[in-house]
Amino acid sequence: MNKNYYAILMAGGVGSRFWPVSTTQFPKQFHDMLGTGDTLIQKTFSRLSQLVPAENILILTNEIYNDIVLEQLPQVSQQQILLEPAMRNTAPCILYASLKIQKMNPDAVMVVAPSDHWIEDEAAFIDNLQQAFDFAQNSDVLVTLGIQPTFPNTGYGYIEYDKTDRNNLKKVMQFREKPDYETAKQFLASGNFVWNAGIFIWNVQAVTSAFKNFQPAIAELFENGYDSYNTTAEKEFINENYAKADNISIDYAIMENAQNVYVLPATFDWNDLGTWGSLHDKLPKDEKNNTVVNAKLFIENSSNNIIRTDKDKIVIIDGLDDYIVVDKEKILLIFPKEKEQEIKKITALVTANS
Repeated sequence: MNKNYYAILMAGGVGSRFWPVSTTQFPKQFHDMLGTGDTLIQKTFSRLSQLVPAENILILTNEIYNDIVLEQLPQVSQQQILLEPAMRNTAPCILYASLKIQKMNPDAVMVVAPSDHWIEDEAAFIDNLQQAFDFAQNSDVLVTLGIQPTFPNTGYGYIEYDKTDRNNLKKVMQFREKPDYETAKQFLASGNFVWNAGIFIWNVQAVTSAFKNFQPAIAELFENGYDSYNTTAEKEFINENYAKADNISIDYAIMENAQNVYVLPATFDWNDLGTWGSLHDKLPKDEKNNTVVNAKLFIENSSNNIIRTDKDKIVIIDGLDDYIVVDKEKILLIFPKEKEQEIKKITALVTANS
């Protein structure tokens, strides 16, 4: 296994659209959302460790999740867990991790990956990741894995690449915001658009140089702590300085500004598991397209529903179509699937009034 390969596993999100199962105290990456026996972060760690040495996988998360990470990933040491003392989106934490890795190994090439996505064909994923590592190893490039769109999804950002490029890794023309339905249909018809999955690959010199070029203030802030990284002084520096960083995503900070960005259209199945509807898409269904997780279900005249409860709870449903039904401890959610994007707002409202 290549000792120069590293991974940054992003595990700080809340996953509020999966409420009431996913909560601020225990978000979705730490749940077995698909009933496989492993949580999403366990699956992601296992997948990445097929190519990256386990000791070279760093987990970026909020400090309140430290104990959960150690419990679910017992093979990880405390030194591999990078704790964010404040929420500052993805750019600051990626730079922080990258500088730590640079100090460990200036020849490092790394993948940045979310901890809560579902990838079915792991062999294809590893093959794609190896291609990206090979391309980025000794080149000043920023690489992303793009997902081949299967329908005009309006919930994802898109990446437009040069359709004349015949190489496997293609030059990125531009990143596009989440489109309306008609625009998404045009993207698919063009044939040179992929979904932005938030999976990035680069060598450590390429990414730190990009920060210096496009985000000099953030670069200076975190480089001031370089001598403390991987020492006992690191925690104090991060606690004192992390919150001073701009709240900005890696897409806005770097990827949309750089001219050396390439995309590899992926060959693996992918789902960001961002909503109950996306989970419904991935799980087995009955003849009426209903999906059941944990519940003992008795159902009549109902279709296109997803029902999730605590284990072995008896649920009786009649005459319900296209709904999300989730029973979790003191909360019962019965919500139209077509309005699932609004669950995030409902979560905030319930939390504020409870």
